[in-house]
Formats: sequence, structure tokens, C-alpha cells
Amino acid sequence: MIDVCLLGTGGMMPLPNRWLTSLMLRYNGKCILLDCGEGTQIAMKKKGLSPNPISTILFTHYHADHISGLPGMLLAMGNAERTEPVLIVGPKGLERVVSSLRVIAPELPFEIRFRELTEGLETFELPGEPAFHITALRANHRVTCYCYSFELERAGRFDAAAAKEKNIPLTYWSRLQKGETIEDPAAPSGVYTPDMVMGPARKGLKIAYATDSRPCDNIVTAARDADLFICEGMYGEEDKLSKAKEKKHMTFGEAARIGAKAQPAAMWLTHFSPSEMHPENYIKAAQKIYPPVVCGKDGKSLTLNFEEDKFGSDADASLPNNPR
Repeated sequence: MIDVCLLGTGGMMPLPNRWLTSLMLRYNGKCILLDCGEGTQIAMKKKGLSPNPISTILFTHYHADHISGLPGMLLAMGNAERTEPVLIVGPKGLERVVSSLRVIAPELPFEIRFRELTEGLETFELPGEPAFHITALRANHRVTCYCYSFELERAGRFDAAAAKEKNIPLTYWSRLQKGETIEDPAAPSGVYTPDMVMGPARKGLKIAYATDSRPCDNIVTAARDADLFICEGMYGEEDKLSKAKEKKHMTFGEAARIGAKAQPAAMWLTHFSPSEMHPENYIKAAQKIYPPVVCGKDGKSLTLNFEEDKFGSDADASLPNNPR
């Protein structure tokens, strides 16, 4: 299960009713923050979210509307007496950018660890969660920019009949289900392995996030067959296409065409231009291209569950304060 909260949906500058684009994911008690522009803390407060569970911060790129809220976020974590390290991930120049921002937050009670993205495609695990994979793919903006996909694997079903048939001790069953290999002289080859009792892997969960980019193949790859795809839609009107090309952004129609290629189950648009005061006025044209696409809005939330465990959830409900 992954909790998703779109904290803000604005691009360039915050507005009285629209915070800058930022996304929070929560899995197994750990939170991932994607981008941290001005006002991200306020958007979190409105949803009852604390910065303390944030284990990882991912930046798409280093424009101010995506990074200027970082010093305050780090200070808030420090004021909450956090001691666990924080992983910060971003394009080349990450440590220099963060160090510059930390001029106003020089002393923190926790370690900051860096992962600088230098390749066109990189995959790594959420720290401490080997089944949760993060993939960064190069996008197409005026500066180096990445889109991200998040994939949670799901193991196959445990086959109790096979475990009994192989005379595997009951005390080993839960460990094998967790993926452990257990050495035991009583085993036929000296070890019990998960594949002896686990069925084929089941469908997991996938989320994709892309903002500040022209349409490109890497975004399609990131979003392909995702359960949820969150994509920028800077301009609602197609007559702003030339401006979108100049500024390296997308129109609603271009974003919808990416959706049509990638086929995500659900798709939310975000990162609206300050000139788009009512982005919902343009969504019907985008839905003619890809019907599942909708306008995101500040605080829009969703809980994604494994396939056979899915149940209805209020798309605008707050994330629970305690991990489930």
C-alpha cells in the first residue's frame, strides 16, 4: 500500500489558492518528498502531515519553484529533534546547490546523504526497503531535469502445501516469505530458498511523476502501465503551444497524448501556469485524447493498494497521521 498526496499544483510562483507543485509518497512508515518549493511546509500542514517521517527528498531540477522551500523544511526536521539521516537525490550539482541553500540552515542534528544523478537512467532502492524501486529518467527541460517512477514489488503467494511436502520446518516459513535464504543441514542441498515455497511474483504498484519538460520517450517509459501518473500541464490552451515549446513545458493536450501512449490507470495534471486560474476549464479537450486524465488540485490524495486488496478511497481525504 502506498499513500499519495499532491501537496501543490502550481508552477513558477505560489498563489493564494495554489501552492507550488510537490508530491508526498508514504510507504511502510517512510515518506518521500518530490520537490520542495516555497510554501511546501504550509501545504503539508494543511493536510496534517509532519516533515519528520521524510526519509528521502527527490528533486526534478534546480529551478526556484522546486527547491526554495528546502532550508525551512530541513530546519523544521531539526526542530523536531530528528536524528535519522535524510537522503537527498537530484541532478548533477546537487551537493553544491544544497550547500548554498543551507547558508541559512547551517547546523542540523542529522546527517544529509547525497545521491547525484549523472546518467540518463538510474534505478535505486528506497533506503531500507529492497522491494521499493525508484527510477530516475532524464527529461527535456531548459536545465537538466529528471522524471521519476516508483515501483513496489509484490512477492508471489506462499505455498504451504509445498512447504509441508518438502518438510520445511514451520519456524522457517515466515522468514522464507520475507525472501530469506536459510542454511540448514537437514535441507536437501543444505539450504532452504524462497523459490521452494513462493509462487510467481504478483502485480505490484507503480507511480510516475514528470514535470517541467517537453514530451519525450523517457516520460512515456516512466509512466507506462502506472497505477497513477502525475504529469505537468503548464498550459490549458493549445494556442499556447509555441510558448510551451519555448519554455520547455507542455500543454494539456501534449500531456494527454503521453498518457495515451503510456496507458496509466489514473492520470493527474499539475504544475499549472499562474495564468491558468481555472485549469479545469480545459480538461475536457484533454479527456478526448485520454479519458482518465483529470486536473490535480492541492491536497488531492489517494491510497493505492495491491490489486486484489483494492478498496474505495476518498480522493481528497487527508493521509492518516499514523502509517497503517
